[in-house]
Formats: sequence, structure tokens, C-alpha cells
Amino acid sequence: MIIIKTDEELDGMRAACRVAARVRRAVAGRVAPGTTTAALDRYAQEVMGDLGAKSAFFGYRGFPGHTCISVNDEVVHGIPGDRRIELGDIVSLDIGVEYEGFIGDNAETVMVGVSDPGTVKLVRTAEKALAAAIEKAVEGRRLSDISHAVESVVTTAGFSVVRDFVGHGIGRRMHEDPQIPNFGPPGKGPKLKAGMTLAIEPMVNLGGAEVEVMSDGWTVLTKDRSPSAHVEHTVAVGAREAEVLTCDKEKT
Repeated sequence: MIIIKTDEELDGMRAACRVAARVRRAVAGRVAPGTTTAALDRYAQEVMGDLGAKSAFFGYRGFPGHTCISVNDEVVHGIPGDRRIELGDIVSLDIGVEYEGFIGDNAETVMVGVSDPGTVKLVRTAEKALAAAIEKAVEGRRLSDISHAVESVVTTAGFSVVRDFVGHGIGRRMHEDPQIPNFGPPGKGPKLKAGMTLAIEPMVNLGGAEVEVMSDGWTVLTKDRSPSAHVEHTVAVGAREAEVLTCDKEKT
């Protein structure tokens, strides 16, 4: 069942998502050559605490990190550790927080001195695909219009969409109905209604779409070891346009 949030619940989602966005921005600013993913994770934990929030990921189904940090050919669910960021890396930061009973979830892929044109195009394409999908999160459209928007942008650019992992509804719990694939024909699935809150998250590979899970049981890799980019916003479906809850700009 897809939960339609009340006005009060939407206010709660806005607050949690603003915190998630602040944490993401703060951690992204610390991504630099020589920094370990564990150090980034500790910093994220500190920022969350300072803001009165906690990680929505830590302990979730046994996940050991406060954030998911995935580097280069790691798609999603990377466990922070002693890996050092190097010049030329792309680093996907997936930040989820619990704040006053609601969950905010967002992600971005940070380029660390990347000069390879194909990798730059990969990251920018993922960002464009997310923007195109958000435009479809409007009352009256079908859920698969979001999915189709992602796939269209990605395949037109010559990249592939991960099919094994998808976006999701979100609210008081991290994963609510519906699942949101990043592929498929338009005009299918349930009609979107104002008050739905969705975590839309394209996962885009430079090479093939196939992925595999590492022996740690969490980290997802591209099967061909090509780079992958992951971006995400939590949005509220609107009557005329979507509201990006994990907005990039501070609200005054």
C-alpha cells in the first residue's frame, strides 16, 4: 500500500530531508585524495549527531556503517573502511538519516579530480536522469513514467541502468511501497497522487547493467568492473510539480 502523507507528515519529511541534505553536503566537502571512507563515515556520524539525527542505515539489516560509500566500480551499499580516496576516483555518497520519526535519503557522486571524459559524462548523465525523473513525479502520471524517464536519458547517452536495485517509497520507514525501477515503458503502474513521498535513485553504469555482490554481503559491484554513478533525492509528489525534499540549497 502506498502511503499518502498528511500535511503534518510532509512537514516531518521536509525536516528530516533537510537534515539529510545538510549531512550529504558536509560529507561531500570532505571528499579528497588521501581521505579514507571510514573517516568520511565518522564525520557523517558527527554531523548527524550535531543536527539531532541518527543514521537510518547503521544496523539496518545488519549494515555496519553510518553511510554507504561506493567508489568507482562499486554501485551501492559500499561499507566504509580503510580505503583511501585517490585522484581520479568517483565517490558515491548515500546518506540516510532518521530525524524526529521520519527518514530522509539522498545520494550524490563526487568526482575527485576526474579528467576522463567518459567518466565525467557518466556522472552528469546520472544527474540529468534524476532531474528528468523528478519532473515526472506529478499527480496523475503513472509510476513507470518516472522509470522510463531515467532509462531514456541513460540509454540515449550510451550507458546502462542497473536493474537489480531500485528506488522506493519512504516515510517513517526507509523502504515503503512502491518500488521504483529505473527502467521500463511509460504509462504503467499506479497513478501518482499528491502526498506520496518517493526516493528516486538512478544507478548508472559506464559498461553493462549486470552487477554482483561482494563477499561482505553488501557492496554491489559492476560485473565488468566499469565505473558506476549513483544519485538520489527524496521527493514529494505534487499537484503541478514535484517538491525536492532533499534540496541542495539551505532554507532561511
